[in-house]
Amino acid sequence: MRYILALIAGGLFGAGLLISGMTDTTKVQGWLDIFGDWDPTLAFVMGGAIIPMAIAWQLTRTRTPLVGGSFPTPADPKLGRNLIVGSIMFGMGWGLVGLCPGPTIASIGFGGWANLSFIAAMVVGMALAPRFGRALDARLDAG
Repeated sequence: MRYILALIAGGLFGAGLLISGMTDTTKVQGWLDIFGDWDPTLAFVMGGAIIPMAIAWQLTRTRTPLVGGSFPTPADPKLGRNLIVGSIMFGMGWGLVGLCPGPTIASIGFGGWANLSFIAAMVVGMALAPRFGRALDARLDAG
């Protein structure tokens, strides 16, 4: 049952990304180009995601998941070096390519070689990030 619900949720998420245009790199880059030919339509997509999620977090405080386990705790709201560096790197990648991980996975079937190369780079980056983070922490803590 858990896997069936995960498949349904993932399918709905992917369909929402496709319908909203989040898998269209030119649309995403147009959203990020605030000083050029700005396309504000993705603001509605983000609002359509943030508002229901905020409500869902409030509703889950006193409930348990349908398929067992527990809901994850909200992230620590403190700003730190890891959050700032990670946000900058994520934003730079998103701005340069026009895709982030969710839409990339959703567009895997029609993305072509550019999409596949982005996925390969994303996997390599995810594999190297912990090692890079430990090395950066050690260097900053030592000096």
